[in-house]
Amino acid sequence: MATTYSTFNLHTTPEKFYIEACDDGVADVLAIDRVSTEMTLTVRKDVPPSAVTRPICGIMGTIRLVAGVYLIVITKKKKVGDLLGRAVWKAVHFDIISYKKTVLHLTDNQMQDNKAFLSMINNVLNTDGFYFTTDYDLTHTLQRLSNTSPEFQEMSLLERADQRFVWNGHLLREFTAQPELHKFVFPVIHGYITMRSCCINGKVFDWCIISRRSCFRAGVRYYVRGIDTEGHAANFVETEQIVQYNGAKASFIQTRGSIPFYWSQRPNLKYKPRPQISKNLNHLDGFQRHFDSQIITYGKQVILNLVCSVCVYCGHTKLSLRCEDLFLGFGSVFNLQINQKGSEKPLELAFSKMVNGLGNGMIRYIAFDFHKECSRMRWHRLQILVDMVAEMQDEFGYFLVDSDGTVQVQQDGTFRSNCMDCLDRTNVIQSLLARSSLQSQLVRMGVLHVGQQIEEQADFEKMYKNAWADNANACAKQYAGTGALKTDFTRTGKRTHWGLLMDGWNSMIRYYKNNFSDGFRQDSIDLFLGNYAVEEADMNTPLHEPKDWKFLTLPIIMVVAFSMCIICLLMAGDTWTETLAYVLFWGSASIVTGGVILFNGRDFVDAPKLVQKEKMD
Repeated sequence: MATTYSTFNLHTTPEKFYIEACDDGVADVLAIDRVSTEMTLTVRKDVPPSAVTRPICGIMGTIRLVAGVYLIVITKKKKVGDLLGRAVWKAVHFDIISYKKTVLHLTDNQMQDNKAFLSMINNVLNTDGFYFTTDYDLTHTLQRLSNTSPEFQEMSLLERADQRFVWNGHLLREFTAQPELHKFVFPVIHGYITMRSCCINGKVFDWCIISRRSCFRAGVRYYVRGIDTEGHAANFVETEQIVQYNGAKASFIQTRGSIPFYWSQRPNLKYKPRPQISKNLNHLDGFQRHFDSQIITYGKQVILNLVCSVCVYCGHTKLSLRCEDLFLGFGSVFNLQINQKGSEKPLELAFSKMVNGLGNGMIRYIAFDFHKECSRMRWHRLQILVDMVAEMQDEFGYFLVDSDGTVQVQQDGTFRSNCMDCLDRTNVIQSLLARSSLQSQLVRMGVLHVGQQIEEQADFEKMYKNAWADNANACAKQYAGTGALKTDFTRTGKRTHWGLLMDGWNSMIRYYKNNFSDGFRQDSIDLFLGNYAVEEADMNTPLHEPKDWKFLTLPIIMVVAFSMCIICLLMAGDTWTETLAYVLFWGSASIVTGGVILFNGRDFVDAPKLVQKEKMD
């Protein structure tokens, strides 16, 4: 079985780093030359007594910045739980250590750039949700692991990892090239993991959620939408729900991801920028690449599109028998609910057209107008969608292995859910589908009696809802910068006025971050994942691009004009006509300036600097 070392000591000297494996019976030491950056294996006796020693929890990897190479180590970890008897850890603190002993060789501008790049790396590392194990492959689902060869099982965790979910893959590139060093490093995933020990009918079982965020086309809300030329979707997350009872184990897989064609939604100071569908790229080619990959990995696909939609058959808000008759077999397109207005409609129409154009019999498409159907607090109507897909969910099944290790059933397909952000609406639907699967699994395992419902188990139901709400918050913070919306429904099963108030607060925070801080967050992710490479002692980084004159001039004019308007109101002139004239003048000046700023909104937002413009348009 593939394992890595689990405990380490870091010994530091002016010339080298020595990373000592402290597992029982192990004497290996990794030596890293701080000048040549060469990595070699040595033994404990070669570590100089003068070295400064401290314990570390693991190696995240290395990265080259303006000042040279840096070593990133995990200095603190927290145990999440045990998965199949193997400890799962959350990395909670990191340290970034320079190979160079000084930065005096840099100019002032280079020092500032290096400091900015370090801030970017810290920004990613401080984003909650990095997990790892030293003796289990977290990047693969139970079903994928069960279908591997003995040769695969003997490969190192780094070699056999699903690269979609290895967030420190770029940082480990030097280690990857030297197989003898693989025991010192492990893949780290980003997302959310929760593990709970539960009891129903006096029977104790383990239940967990693992959400794995893809590092392909990774980024932040608005700056990363749609797909890239390889078919990788923005904000793609694979979520696995696992149950273990009496040696048997079951899992259910769902995925979420951005609408898979070429579109963008660049921030421009408006509350909700209008999505733009590219006119210059072959959408069907990228669309096909995406779903070819999905079908190979997960089998049949049911697309649950939760943006605004229209029933292409009858246009009614209810499911008619005529539409049910039309919705037969794979490859059909069925759109439920009507919403003729809003910026989401063109995306939904393009999505359904793509599925029809692809003509793939392995894909079903269902569009469900979440906002229309659940308006005025009618959240019970989500059951319409759950009932609609119940037969497909039974057809797909789930993965189940009995206590003897024999595979009883396998999951033959997945639900691919999405809304605009693939966060709030998507998580609500995924939690409902996961509950349906869990109901079937627990009955088959003998935890639930036939006829019993999970909803009747008050303690478990509360824990289940809170865990899925926490999953929503984690994924939302990583992509949008705030907690998820609609989590009051996920936690309690109903929509509350307090939940609406909190959604409004989170929406305001999202607006601020999307417009004024997400460019930095996007740059941080691109640097961390290797989408942008820093050259050592680089004299011309993109961080020094000058701001357009409008960026400083217009806001100052608007603030001055608005302030003068208020002063004129508070300090009235000799006559009311004089006061009115001043107020109208300064008020008009502030309104006109504000309009010009809004018209040129893209010039005032915090845009990424480390990627080519054509990538963002």
